[in-house]
Amino acid sequence: MSTTPATRPRGPRVVVIGAGIVGCSLADELTARGWTDVTVLEQGPLPAPGGSTSHAPGLVFRTSPSKTLTEFARYTVEKFGSLRVDGISCFDQVGGLELATTPGRLADLHRRAGYAASWGVRGEVVGAARCKELWPLLDESAVLGGFHTPGDGLARALPAARAQMERAESRGARFLDRHTVTGFEREDGRVTAVVTDRGSFPADHVVSAAGFWGPVIGRMAGVDVPLQPLAHQYAKTRPLPELAGAIAEASRPILRFQDRDLYFREHHDRIGIGSYAHRPLPVDPFAVLAYDEARANDMPMPSSYPFTAEDWAPSWDDCRRLLPALRGSEVEEGFNGVFSFTPDGMPVLGESRELRGFWLAEAVWVTHSAGVAKAVAEWMVDGRASLDLHECDLTRFEDAQRSPSYVRERGSQQFVEVYDVLHPLQPMEQPRPLRVSPFHARQQELGAYFLEGGGWERPHWYEANAPLTDGLRLPERDAWSARHWSPIAAAEAKATREKVALYDMTPLRRLEVTGPGALGFLQRMTTNNLRKKPGAVTYTLLLDETGGVRSDLTVARLAPDRFQVGANSPADLDWLIRHAPGDVHLRDITSGTCCIGVWGPLARDLVQPLTHDDFSHEGFGYFRAKQTHLGHVPVTALRLSYVGELGWELYTTADLGLRLWDTLWEAGRPHGVIAAGRSAFNSLRLEKGYRAWGVDMTDEHNPYEAGVGFAVRMDKDGFVGQEELQGLAGTEPARRLTPLLLDDPASVVLGKEPVHVGGTPAGYVTSASYGYTLGRCVAYAWLPALATGTGVHIDYFGEKIPATVAEEPLFDPKMTRIRR
Repeated sequence: MSTTPATRPRGPRVVVIGAGIVGCSLADELTARGWTDVTVLEQGPLPAPGGSTSHAPGLVFRTSPSKTLTEFARYTVEKFGSLRVDGISCFDQVGGLELATTPGRLADLHRRAGYAASWGVRGEVVGAARCKELWPLLDESAVLGGFHTPGDGLARALPAARAQMERAESRGARFLDRHTVTGFEREDGRVTAVVTDRGSFPADHVVSAAGFWGPVIGRMAGVDVPLQPLAHQYAKTRPLPELAGAIAEASRPILRFQDRDLYFREHHDRIGIGSYAHRPLPVDPFAVLAYDEARANDMPMPSSYPFTAEDWAPSWDDCRRLLPALRGSEVEEGFNGVFSFTPDGMPVLGESRELRGFWLAEAVWVTHSAGVAKAVAEWMVDGRASLDLHECDLTRFEDAQRSPSYVRERGSQQFVEVYDVLHPLQPMEQPRPLRVSPFHARQQELGAYFLEGGGWERPHWYEANAPLTDGLRLPERDAWSARHWSPIAAAEAKATREKVALYDMTPLRRLEVTGPGALGFLQRMTTNNLRKKPGAVTYTLLLDETGGVRSDLTVARLAPDRFQVGANSPADLDWLIRHAPGDVHLRDITSGTCCIGVWGPLARDLVQPLTHDDFSHEGFGYFRAKQTHLGHVPVTALRLSYVGELGWELYTTADLGLRLWDTLWEAGRPHGVIAAGRSAFNSLRLEKGYRAWGVDMTDEHNPYEAGVGFAVRMDKDGFVGQEELQGLAGTEPARRLTPLLLDDPASVVLGKEPVHVGGTPAGYVTSASYGYTLGRCVAYAWLPALATGTGVHIDYFGEKIPATVAEEPLFDPKMTRIRR
């Protein structure tokens, strides 16, 4: 029987807050998927409600170090290019041109060209003469070269919003302007309605797409939104004679002058200029005026603040040096436009656990708007997005990273660094130190070189080990790969292979899972068999419903109803809590505990005298757990090794951490113990082929592609994702996470570089590090299935570096060093 339009299911009731480019895009994506009971509420007037969309200059550069952001931008270009309003396309594909005026920037453009090739974006590094052809107003003598991406261009944000609004309305959505949200109704922890100054709107799902008002909406819902609005200068020149008679709005590529934090675009016969060169201008989202209040205060819209000429002056000088045609011109109009930054510069997406059914689609620029909307719509309708979103997940920030002062400080720094050349290991400078392990004082005494991640201070090497570099023969590094690196890392890796080292593993996430239903719950949520006696440790995977790898876990069964789980991110805890039944209790114990990895061939000689328990191989086997005492310190010892050597992970409470360190240090002196950092650790783990979730594998990959199929027990009773894996075991994947050894012992790559097979980009590097034991750089890459011995090339700053597909594990394939 056919279903008439009047009776056709419209899906759940969705209320979207905000009719900017994200809200309109989301309404279009949801209604296209059959969820047509969509109401979009906007506090301002439509179609130009006065948020960031209303003043966005519309530049779309797709290339990013983030594959996810590039995919968002790619879809935005594709979609907006298909939309037309009043016969005019919503995307003008004039191309993009990023300039280099310094050697360092030119090198970085080659790196960006590598990102583009890795993610499938067409682009090339061109010389100064070609830059002049593309932008005749340039002073060619000031330019060393550029990165040209012909598929980039200008998004017309307001027309694109209007086109998607009309399309969503044609499917049943409604858009209501002049509705200010004042609160939410909820029942049993779930949102049930949105309350406005003009009535309530029942809802099964609510999406906050409110832009820089996101924290305001979030506070009403009791949901933290780590977002900092900042003002950004944009100006238009007077008409230029050189552009007189221009018919098209723009005919030249959008232009970036990143060495001076500037960008340019045409507006018919004048030029629009944006600047990130000025001091950060943070805006309190709770003090932003409503639309009518802003108009009453002589502001054209709430997101448009008065132009501060004193901030603009240095940038205007830089503009006129680059574009001589501006020397006889002036700025005719300008404003400071408000838009959103997060502590890490990524969007904030996903459903809140505090208020179920309440979703965030915040901190999204026009560049990524349609791509984000598609991903969120997929997530809502299908249960997951078609691409990896872990970098954008709202759960990714630690509690220590959510304070208003932290969000403000880091958000402001993100503004400052928008166009900076950033090394992949480069840490934020402030606020530091924030989180330190109990060993921090001892690490400082040893001259630790700290980098930061998740708020934690993480030693990468120790200056105290500098004498150990005597006699080491290492290839000389280029200036880029030598940043945040030291030859001391090689000495620390060597000492781990030959003697014994202490590694601070405290930042690794630890969860406690308890209760009568704990075993059954973990069996259902993970891929490996955990039905083992207490004392067993199991490597296992968290999959999503499609069989993608959400995370990898190390699960220690410490008692019949108590498990310690080594996890990766706050998202793991969130995922488990969402699925946990009432007889299971989950707790993040990371901050109250600490961990030292004791690894190396002399690890047993160090640890055994400190305990009455048997730490022999027969008495304490590999992947076993034991609760014991080392000296005066109670510890949970796990016989694990992430570096491929004999040893243990030793856990205790934070208050006893320093005593544990000192106990191990004193016991290790006769054996030549050292403290070793994460630089050596990363080298050693790659030699063993150990994967890092979020880098080497994500939920875009299944276990067999990622090389972790050994952790899947298909004969186990149902687990999440099991059905999707049927038939994959034992078959050859079309793509694989592939180990590569660089042919030249002096060559190094760092990650995200494109890999060429037969002269064509075929994949990209995930993790890479010099393998000090092997004497070659090790790189793992996602590639089509290739035979061992196949030659490939890795593009490193424009240089094609030869590498060869290797067989893993590259080091100690029989595991004799670990199992002894």
